Amino acid sequence: MFDEMIVEFCSPTLAGIKTGNLFSYEYCDYNQFVKDVRRVNIILLKKGIELIPIRCLNHRALIYIFRPSFLEKDFCDKDTSQLLKELGYDTLNAAACVRCLSNKINTINSSKEFPHEIGLFLGYPVEDVKGFIKYKGECSKCIGCWKVYGDVMKAEDTFDRYKKCTNDYMARFKQGTTLDQLAVCA
Repeated sequence: MFDEMIVEFCSPTLAGIKTGNLFSYEYCDYNQFVKDVRRVNIILLKKGIELIPIRCLNHRALIYIFRPSFLEKDFCDKDTSQLLKELGYDTLNAAACVRCLSNKINTINSSKEFPHEIGLFLGYPVEDVKGFIKYKGECSKCIGCWKVYGDVMKAEDTFDRYKKCTNDYMARFKQGTTLDQLAVCA
């Protein structure tokens, strides 16, 4: 079940065409969940992919799967780096940025807003993340994997690639291809 959810929600990252993915996972047994996380990380770390439970609360985990090398490259972009700095991140250290994001998510309460910069950790275009923050999620040009405020054609092409990748990976997984075989080195 755990592996299948990873394939269902994270195929573009496994395939090396996306920086990261985020999904929610409900577990019954915390100790088994920790074992599953460790087992999967042994598989994925060899491929340059990391799995981090960003938040665990009430038998539900928010899981972030990402390629640290892609994240570092994304954070070298001038506009991305500037936005993250304005929001309190040290962009010279991607691991510290992930910890900062996790801390922000874990301290959310009724008076705090969800950290919308999370889109930058998922490889979304900075212009779309800025637009989402500026317009509070309203007035987007189109909606797919994220709300688009910039280049619609490029975003729609990307959405299509992600969908094709996920469909292909899910079909292969259901035919017996393992997570280790699906995850590529990139």
